[in-house]
Amino acid sequence: MPMTPRLRKLTLTVHIAISISWIGAVSSFLALAIAGLASPDARIVRSAYLAMELISWFVIVPLCLGALATGLIQSLATPWRLFRHYWTLVKLMLTLGATLLLMVHMKPIMRMAGFAAESALSPGEYGGLRMQLVGDATLALVVLLATATLGVYKPWGRTRYGLRRMGAGRAAREPPARLGRPWGLYAVLGLIGLVIVVIVVHLAGGGHGRH
Repeated sequence: MPMTPRLRKLTLTVHIAISISWIGAVSSFLALAIAGLASPDARIVRSAYLAMELISWFVIVPLCLGALATGLIQSLATPWRLFRHYWTLVKLMLTLGATLLLMVHMKPIMRMAGFAAESALSPGEYGGLRMQLVGDATLALVVLLATATLGVYKPWGRTRYGLRRMGAGRAAREPPARLGRPWGLYAVLGLIGLVIVVIVVHLAGGGHGRH
């Protein structure tokens, strides 16, 4: 059911606010992960990993789910729809990938928080796991910035399904340049593939650091 213009603006405002907050929360998490990895002060390291668990459960996870839900509402209840344009489809895939990465990422976060709660951490202790937290947070931030860019530029034109829905007459007038070689699309799909690889490595147990 189509939204009224007022309701559409309201849901768009909520979606933008949640998405921006998500990027800010992940940036804060990355700063904590870097501090936990690089700081020589055991108190700062311990505080960083304990704070990372809190910010993950009570800030990042709710924002992640909120961005996904409001994005779906925006896609399904506005003229953009979900499968009619490449940018909406790819943005959905990136958001789903970021959500899955976050859910898988919670296990090492909880492990490091548990280690920090039990005892003080020396600078080289659990180095692989600490590096993993920095790398995953960096990847998540790149994915979120990519989704924000897609929402602003809306590149690549319509999908085949979108062209069929538009109708043969209007499809013939679609600008050819927008339907040419979408190198940006290939780059984003490569980013999606990277997210999938990271998730598979996590699930296979290859991403866990050792003492």
